Amino acid sequence: MTEHLTSPCTEAPEVRHPGVRREQDSLGDADVPEASYWGISTHRAVDNFPVSGRTIGTLRSLIWSLGAVKYSAARANQSLGLLDPDKSAAIQKAALEVMDGHWDDQFVVDTIQGGAGTSTNMNANEVIANRALELMGHSKGDYSVLHPIDDVNRSQSTNDVYPTAIKIALQREITAFCEEHDRLIQAFDAKATEFAGIIKVGRTQLQDAVPMSMGQEFGAFADTLREDGLRLLELLPHLRECNLGATAIGTGITAAPGYREAVISELTSITGLQLTSATNLVEATSDTGVFMLVSGVLKRAAVKLSKICNDLRLLSSGPQTGFGEILLPAVQAGSSIMPGKVNPVIPEMVTQVAFRVIGADATVTMAVEAGQLQLNAFEPVIADALLESIAWLTVACRQLRTHCVDGITANTQMLQQRMIESISVVTGLAPLIGYAAAAELAKEALASHRGIAELVMERGLLDPQKMEAALSAKSLAGLG
Repeated sequence: MTEHLTSPCTEAPEVRHPGVRREQDSLGDADVPEASYWGISTHRAVDNFPVSGRTIGTLRSLIWSLGAVKYSAARANQSLGLLDPDKSAAIQKAALEVMDGHWDDQFVVDTIQGGAGTSTNMNANEVIANRALELMGHSKGDYSVLHPIDDVNRSQSTNDVYPTAIKIALQREITAFCEEHDRLIQAFDAKATEFAGIIKVGRTQLQDAVPMSMGQEFGAFADTLREDGLRLLELLPHLRECNLGATAIGTGITAAPGYREAVISELTSITGLQLTSATNLVEATSDTGVFMLVSGVLKRAAVKLSKICNDLRLLSSGPQTGFGEILLPAVQAGSSIMPGKVNPVIPEMVTQVAFRVIGADATVTMAVEAGQLQLNAFEPVIADALLESIAWLTVACRQLRTHCVDGITANTQMLQQRMIESISVVTGLAPLIGYAAAAELAKEALASHRGIAELVMERGLLDPQKMEAALSAKSLAGLG
């Protein structure tokens, strides 16, 4: 029996495997899962970049922004007669579904990737194209009807789509962070009011300094945070300038006249943001300095939060052998060996978030510096670092407020006793009795374990009324 052999001049019939579809790009063919909305470009990216284990689908604001860009581009292209109305309608509907979060699980490319974000852009193009095909009654992968590049990516390049989407995502995330940040400020303001009448000893270099109110201390926490919130809001106008319509390097190649104005108008409408087109598209495509600006302010906010949390840890240290001036809410057991121990775990968590944000700022700085000529290829790590930093800081502010600051109480009994015993009040007498005499009082009070007021009266340095006025809480804490 003779075995039938396929002639070398005859192509072997295509073998179709169940559950997959065959797609083609400029590198060749590949099978992708039949059920997937992503296609061959995404397939290659998943294979090439198994780095962090975090997919772009976890960056909700970025996916929302990509959907908004694709929706706006479809409408702009249709208005200029560049895209068939039926195709445009299907792309718009699919893009709106992306914005609503229906297909986040289809955005499977790792957040860290080579190619300046091309894999992210193609993941979006393929998901929207295949969903649009489905809406039009066609099979996924039938790109002869509607194509991911020719139709969904028409008049666009990764180099204007991706940075525009990042800027929109950052505006959304910064706004959400500022809202949570402001709630934390309000929580510190409330504590400042609650603790306004409680006098304590202020410290410099961890040594007793002069009296103050605990309300002043917590009010300072609120105001230092308020400064950072204002700085972040000042960044938003810088993020509203985008290079959409610049295409590859800023020359606008493949984009029709009028497209840039049309797509910016559509994107402003769908996002609700007052977006503007960069005056120099070549510069806007190559320069990523605005991301370093955002990162620097985020680092500042993180460092301030960490400083406050370090203060809360010190003020609550003890409860018997530390400062013990405030009590933090007990949120969990603190030790697997020491019964009854409770640790300041929420401030510790916030400080660790700050460490991560500080490290992310170094990453962003290096990535911005590494841009070359007409493009920065390292925007994926910039986006990942910034969006993670904002997300972590938002959670940190919320947890610090709800699980810590709202429940802080003052250890008034200890504070009152310390004020009676404290030599810090002697500074209030220095203008009346002189620095040298006040210093001698402080030394004697420490040596004899007696109070300043007692020694003043014993030595007849002041009459009782003057001493009482000088050592009053209002006078000592500057509250008069």
